[in-house]
Amino acid sequence: MKKKWTTKDFPVGIYQLNHDLSVNFQMNRFYNWSNDDVLLEQMKSLDKADQTYSSLINDFKELGNKALADNQTLRAAMYFRAAEFYLPESDPAKQKLREKFIELSNKFYQIDDKQHFLIPYEDGELSAYQLISPSPRGTILFINGFDGYIEELTKMMLVYRDAGYNVIYFDGPGQGHALEKNKMPLTSQWEKPVKVILDYFNATEVTAIGMSLGGNLVLHAAAFEKRIKRVVCFDILPSLFNCVTRQLPESLKKQISTDLEKNENGTAINAALNDLMQQSLMVQWAIQQGMHVLGTKTPYDFIKQALTYDTNEISALVNQDVLLLAGQDDHYVALDQLPLQMSTLSNAHSLTARIFTDKEAAANHCQLGNLGLAISTILNWLNQVQ
Repeated sequence: MKKKWTTKDFPVGIYQLNHDLSVNFQMNRFYNWSNDDVLLEQMKSLDKADQTYSSLINDFKELGNKALADNQTLRAAMYFRAAEFYLPESDPAKQKLREKFIELSNKFYQIDDKQHFLIPYEDGELSAYQLISPSPRGTILFINGFDGYIEELTKMMLVYRDAGYNVIYFDGPGQGHALEKNKMPLTSQWEKPVKVILDYFNATEVTAIGMSLGGNLVLHAAAFEKRIKRVVCFDILPSLFNCVTRQLPESLKKQISTDLEKNENGTAINAALNDLMQQSLMVQWAIQQGMHVLGTKTPYDFIKQALTYDTNEISALVNQDVLLLAGQDDHYVALDQLPLQMSTLSNAHSLTARIFTDKEAAANHCQLGNLGLAISTILNWLNQVQ
């Protein structure tokens, strides 16, 4: 009998796995998507005071190969994803690990070639999946974020399908296949890839859910693509610039603001950011990933480009039903961004907001620690507004 996926397939709880805040968050992320207690215990053992990304990558690869030898398909997939996550674009091992992760993940979840589509887009193609519910109540279009591969989220997509929705999930420009295979950078004009996806699948009335940076992109899409009838920001991320600069020292934030106002070339900022990257694993990863995703050559250019990912200019064009999710202790997006985001959505058909707390084990970015609660919240909201 085919398994029915539910919100109970996600664990509850956030764990102290690593002394580095960012690495700890990512390790919890890999555990949340796998719900594998062996993986949890193994990751705890990797914490070292002198750890580097290189040492973590080697540890993850070793554990991935061990899991593969033990026939633990999903565990192996998550370890290869974890290793790949920290590799720079220039490393030839990155693509091999990515392909291994996708192959193993799809094998575990029994996603076959008939459910996968490569859709022409500009000078490349978008990678999309479609899951069909036997008795669909509607269609969910799922939009990914800043650093994920859509295959990482397959379990969630299966929960939506088994809750009675057809599901289309894809990696757009700056994500997954489009980025790694076609070198296609991110765009804030997210209505363009969404139009191509909706046209391809002939989808006319959809609920669009954007996760992490997708919570920004989904509003950009909904402002101009009215086949989107309902919008979920999972979580809110109204300003990529604020999100990135939040991780920086106050003195550097002021320097960036001054340089942007004067339209400086960013030489001093690049030097300061390069120094900071040597001191902080989180900043090092965020800047490298940002340059890769947005297709910029310098840290300063990435930060300048991040300014275009702001929902203030387009929010008044969003006239659909909107659900905003926010984590009380989100270390990427400050909670004060929620009332700001709400205030800009002046023409929404309806506007609902939900703050998740530490007591619910859901206060982190995108409710890491209680993904099942976030999904239940979205499904309950859909029951009310549809």
